Amino acid sequence: MTLVMQDYLYPALMWCCKKAENWTSITNVHAIMSQQQNLQTPSNPPGILAEVSGVKHAFERLAVLNDISLSLKAGQVLAILGPNGAGKTTLVNLMLGVYKPDAGHIQLFGQTPGVLAVRQRIGVMLQQAELADTLKVYELIRQFSAYYQSPLSTPRLLEMAGLEGKAKTRYGKLSGGEKRRVQFAIALAGEPDLLFLDEPTTGLDVQARRSLWRNIRAYAQRGAGVILTTHYLEEADALADQIVVLNQGRMVAAGTPAQIKQRVSLKQVHCRTGLPVAELESHPLIEKLQIETQPNADQDKLIQCTLLTQNAEALLRDLLQRDQALTDLQVTGAGLEEAFLALTETGTSAADTLTDKEQAA
Repeated sequence: MTLVMQDYLYPALMWCCKKAENWTSITNVHAIMSQQQNLQTPSNPPGILAEVSGVKHAFERLAVLNDISLSLKAGQVLAILGPNGAGKTTLVNLMLGVYKPDAGHIQLFGQTPGVLAVRQRIGVMLQQAELADTLKVYELIRQFSAYYQSPLSTPRLLEMAGLEGKAKTRYGKLSGGEKRRVQFAIALAGEPDLLFLDEPTTGLDVQARRSLWRNIRAYAQRGAGVILTTHYLEEADALADQIVVLNQGRMVAAGTPAQIKQRVSLKQVHCRTGLPVAELESHPLIEKLQIETQPNADQDKLIQCTLLTQNAEALLRDLLQRDQALTDLQVTGAGLEEAFLALTETGTSAADTLTDKEQAA
């Protein structure tokens, strides 16, 4: 998703200024925003922050989304997954009020997306954002915080984004990962009840990524909702309470990470073996081989590997017969990556998703 970050903040500000029939100060804008908020009292069901029901959308007769339904409760993280072109960005844009659905309905806090009362309660971190290169980090955060009546403090936002040491650095001098952290801080500026994160950890190193994960999880645990789109399946597995998988505009699976993984019959066999790699690669029961550590010629001639198979029991019997040195044996269910690939490669229909009872379990 590539839009200027201000596209989601400035429209609300400019709407207020037009109501006042002139360009007013931030203080006056806040007063107008307060009056508008009081006129639109949220009427959402208790605990439901976002609800999408039967949504369809097309661009120039090309169907992009077909019969999408989902909901997000307070305190939950929802990950929307899918290959490129699956409709993830379109769905997020519909939820933000950028587009209107052709059929079905979307509500945030019981109201139509895009209205001022909703905008005041959401934060958005886009995949790419254009910010002023010449402003310092703390200046950018203060600027965006000024759009809200009760923003989080600048020191708190710097801390949450891990930017304490970069507060006085100009934005244009930051690395790509540091810019992502600034954008995360800005998304949190208004202490939103609903946070949209589009590929939030792109460009971050492992340590910074895991730190951001902790902050996202901690923020949701305060009672906020988080809607996450990501290509890092490890990220979805680590953060999400619920996952929705889109493929070709349809919802092909929905449920907890564990439920999504259960959709795949593949098993993972983890072991250390002395069998040659070529023998493992050609084994009829092994669908995928992942080498984790290579043998050490001087000390350990075993390799640490993970084997993906449809028949773990038969594979184990065969491996134990072939390799008396087989050790560190463990069998687990398929990971989220394997489930994702299976669901999106087969084109499973939305009718094959988990039942409501299974999703509620």
